[in-house]
Amino acid sequence: MAQSATDDSVIQYHFEFADGRSWQHEVDLAALPGAPDAALPDWTRLGFQQCGHCPLRAAETPHCPFAVALVQPVEVLAQMPSYEEVAVRVLWRGRDIRQRTSLQRAFGSLLGVLGAASGCPYTRQLKAMAWFHLPFSGSDETLYRVFGTYLLGQYLRQQRGMSADWSLSDLRKVYRNLRLVNLGMTARLRAAAGEDSGPNGMILLDLLAADTLYSLDQYEGELDRFFEVFFE
Repeated sequence: MAQSATDDSVIQYHFEFADGRSWQHEVDLAALPGAPDAALPDWTRLGFQQCGHCPLRAAETPHCPFAVALVQPVEVLAQMPSYEEVAVRVLWRGRDIRQRTSLQRAFGSLLGVLGAASGCPYTRQLKAMAWFHLPFSGSDETLYRVFGTYLLGQYLRQQRGMSADWSLSDLRKVYRNLRLVNLGMTARLRAAAGEDSGPNGMILLDLLAADTLYSLDQYEGELDRFFEVFFE
């Protein structure tokens, strides 16, 4: 399906594998998480490797929202080793972004936006950042986007007469919870995946979360060189 030039809610990931196969997956950030299919695999059940801090209850939410979002990608990608090279094309906001990289890194990039859009109570904190998704971002780019998104969110809260967290203390909580989610989802994917692409993509995503949390707890000037004009 061709993406509208004005559509800023749909992110398309296209994968081209070395053996000639191709696969694409679409994430609609504007769509509300729908009711899960009764035929979902067992590993998506809320109680299966459920995150220890998860506030959801199986009586109201039978399936883990994040796991449900991963069913199709896991079926297609998880039977391949994480080191396999893949050509990825991301269509987003009128841009055509192409990258030849490992399946692990490509899957990690897709996982990030899937998690943010899934409806998980903890990953939903990243939804605002997902609207400005940057595929294959490095640690400094991720840190810049995390800080910038959160501080802008606090400014908008203040504009509405709400309390604002300029010390980033609540952001630390967000990322501590996110790391627990990443660990829980890695356990789920290990149970579901025939190969290691899914778990390793999740681990790569968690490394970015760990870097961000470390910088929040003990900032060591990682971004200072980009802001020299502010220090004059």
